[in-house]
Amino acid sequence: MSSAPELVIERVFDAPRALVWQAWTDPKQAVLWGGPRSHPATHMEGDLRPGGKWRGCLRSLETGEDLWQGGVYREIKEPERIVYTFYWEGDDGLPENEMLITLTFTEEGRKTRMKLHQTEFRSVEQRDNHNGGWSSAMDRLAEFLATRAT
Repeated sequence: MSSAPELVIERVFDAPRALVWQAWTDPKQAVLWGGPRSHPATHMEGDLRPGGKWRGCLRSLETGEDLWQGGVYREIKEPERIVYTFYWEGDDGLPENEMLITLTFTEEGRKTRMKLHQTEFRSVEQRDNHNGGWSSAMDRLAEFLATRAT
């Protein structure tokens, strides 16, 4: 068993599971809320199937630096579960420190409980940085869903 730090975040969104699923899986929607407030997404693309690739870009509002990320979908069980790899692209365009993310979406009445589990961090500091980024992105997702939910 790995002793590498792991990250678990749970959020309940005031939106039906189908809307939360679409916000995650439709690149046209994901680019509208993806990334933390300090690094909003400027590009999202994905081939939502096992073995399909995804890629996104976050841009620093402070410096304008682009941070590219990507990975491969390993499991898709609509509308309950997504498993995919996640890595940052290095300056050479090659993946650095591939991690694994599992998302689960559970209906709770008209709301949706989403759980994010991310593994294979190199350090506690890296995990904590991702925790901050994901927490901010999920705040943005909640705001985005509030404009879509009826």
